[in-house]
Amino acid sequence: MGEPEKKKAEIKISGMHCATCAINIEESLGQLKDVNRAQVNLGTDTAHVEFDPEKVKLSDLEKAVKDAGYEVINRQATIKVGGMVCATCVETIEAALRELPGIAAATVNLGTEKAYVTYNESITTLQDMKKAIEDAGYQYLGLAEELSEEQEQKIRAKDLHDKFLRFTIGFAVSIPLMLAMWVPLPVPMHTLAYVMLVIATPVFIYVSSPIFRAAGMALSHRMLNMDVMYAMGIGVSYVASVMGTFSIILTHEFMFYDTAIMLASFLMLGRYLEARAKGRTSDAIKKLIGLSPKTAIIVKDGKESEIPVENVAAGDIVIVKPGGKVPVDGEVVAGESYVDEAMITGEPVPPLKLKGSRVVAGTISQNGVLSVKATKVGKETVLAQIIRLVEEAQGSKPPVQRIADVAVTYFIPAVLAIAIISFLLWYFILGSTLLFALTALISVLVVACPCALGLATPTAVTVGVGRGAELGILIRNGEALEIAEKVTTVAVDKTGTLTRGKPEVTDLVPAGITEETLLAFAAAVEKNSAHPLAQAVVRRAGERGVKIDFADHFTTFGGRGVSATVLSETVLVGNRALLSENAVAVPIDAESRISGFEQDGKTVVLVAAGGQFAGMIAIADTLKESSKAAVSQLDGMGIGVVMVTGDNRRTADVIARQAGIRQVIAGVLPDTKAKEVKALQEKGGTVAFVGDGINDAPALAQADVGIAIGSGTDVAIESGDVVLINNDLTDAVAAIQLSKKVMGRIRGNLFWAFAYNTALIPVGAGVLYPFFGITFRPEFAAAAMALSSVTVVSLSLLLKKYIPPAKLGRT
Repeated sequence: MGEPEKKKAEIKISGMHCATCAINIEESLGQLKDVNRAQVNLGTDTAHVEFDPEKVKLSDLEKAVKDAGYEVINRQATIKVGGMVCATCVETIEAALRELPGIAAATVNLGTEKAYVTYNESITTLQDMKKAIEDAGYQYLGLAEELSEEQEQKIRAKDLHDKFLRFTIGFAVSIPLMLAMWVPLPVPMHTLAYVMLVIATPVFIYVSSPIFRAAGMALSHRMLNMDVMYAMGIGVSYVASVMGTFSIILTHEFMFYDTAIMLASFLMLGRYLEARAKGRTSDAIKKLIGLSPKTAIIVKDGKESEIPVENVAAGDIVIVKPGGKVPVDGEVVAGESYVDEAMITGEPVPPLKLKGSRVVAGTISQNGVLSVKATKVGKETVLAQIIRLVEEAQGSKPPVQRIADVAVTYFIPAVLAIAIISFLLWYFILGSTLLFALTALISVLVVACPCALGLATPTAVTVGVGRGAELGILIRNGEALEIAEKVTTVAVDKTGTLTRGKPEVTDLVPAGITEETLLAFAAAVEKNSAHPLAQAVVRRAGERGVKIDFADHFTTFGGRGVSATVLSETVLVGNRALLSENAVAVPIDAESRISGFEQDGKTVVLVAAGGQFAGMIAIADTLKESSKAAVSQLDGMGIGVVMVTGDNRRTADVIARQAGIRQVIAGVLPDTKAKEVKALQEKGGTVAFVGDGINDAPALAQADVGIAIGSGTDVAIESGDVVLINNDLTDAVAAIQLSKKVMGRIRGNLFWAFAYNTALIPVGAGVLYPFFGITFRPEFAAAAMALSSVTVVSLSLLLKKYIPPAKLGRT
């Protein structure tokens, strides 16, 4: 025997920073038995590996790299696949792709008819995947991102038209043939048999040819799928009819021509309705893709020109006219307009965009012209990232899918066994007629339906994840959906999650002057400071329309405050120490007010003018309007809420009391929040953490479900298991409610699929006949089979209209 063919792989690695890293990876790869050579290039961050693909898989190489403490960077592809009809088709394609040496992971979604593949392009190419899919008997329709919506609709319309023609012609012929069997005709039986053979044969071939073609392909790959069972059912019907026509063993009573065509027609009708319904499960992603404008108007050398959006580069100035879509992510450099961001954020009220405001691709300028400097284009835009995340999530499998996967593995062999046993039992043991036994065999073969099992989970995940995206809730994968449903404790960061995240003026207490005068004095001094408290004062003055006068001789007193001259008066803004140093007395009644504010967790800024106490301004990071309602809703769902914050205990308790939170963990440093989350997990239950996608990254990673809260269109897409586009805790509640709804629908679908098969396969086998005289005609069995998968898809489609209770009144 010759030497086995060796494969060479080039693996991209992240996390290396020195020569020792390279040596560690080489040693880890070299320990694999059938790796001949491993060489790591630190300069290019790549490992060149020679190995035996018969004994070592790409996943083994990746595990060796990860065990050494580094990460592997692979390519990802989403492939449109045609010709899938049932759960066994999914298994067949996944197995065919996974057999390729360069495939790290392959997941197929029957609902969206896509294969999601992670691969190493140095070992396996797209051409290899195309060949594997086609060799397995399915159609490679191209990469999903390269297949335009128009092309996809054209392919789908052609497929639907073909199925429509087949079942229409089938019913048009089979119904008259059935009537001819029931209605006495003045024609000898043997003559009628020949006439039916001539009429039925070409129609039977036309209607059933896709079924036999797919069955033949499956058998050539030693696979049993639904097409094999259907082909057996309708094949037995037709062959028995031919044998009866020519009196070969069977008699004229075995005339199943009408049944054979009707069975194939019902199957085509079922697949037609299923394909139409499945086409609607991806409506949300199609809407997102449809948001991307095809062209953009750019300004170069003072002239406007319209170009394809893919030709826009970062730094270009783009013009967005009223009613036009923003083609890129960028910053407004001129103009103002209200911009509709509902399609991204789910928020119905359009915000006003001015110079300096950020805008994102896919949003719509309503009433003004904007000049936008492009900062992110193409696949880097927020919209592109959302589309990519939603597609990946729709292609993922939650753990509950394993139930269906295991069931499908044993389903078809079990059904074939039941069909054969029922025939043998009725004919040889119970002494029934050959006609009855054959009818039971055919009924079992055509009533069984693993399609419903195969569609139960992916259709619900696809529609549910898409619905989440429409509501501004981005769910990373099916596992996050399943875990979020089980959440028992929600740990919440305070600053920016429960609160607004920036100080706000809450109280103005003037002494001998008006509130406006107090604000005017304080703002005139504070506008020279960059301190957050100073900015809060200036912001409130602007909101109240207070005139801010010029201030000079601005001075800062470290840790105490600031001073300046305003309208020839010396104005002090700071704490007690600053006023005391400048011989300004604070009245006794003012001291009691100060103490009250401080007990409420507020910071008090004292103001003096002309050597006299002028009043005080209370400032605090205030609770968001929606936070209290969100906490109340979580309580109502039986979910505990814990505040985890780096702030001091007094301030934390004040905010917790306002929000209705009973458990507070205060004084926690950012890098120890993850430890607090772990401590909550060790008490039992499932913990979700809601926080900022950047500052709270360790805690988000530690939690069973990390819910990263965004700030409108400025959102860190990669930051959590669930990403909320809007900075609103209510959406975290909505995410949990959505996950419960989707998982409930998956369980309902699985129950329906299992119940259908458990109930009707025995009926088809004739179990009820001895007791009630009930049999299952093959035509009705085929109709029930068609109905089952359509029912599952239709139940999943109901999620498209679902609004989580937390969002009611806001959407």
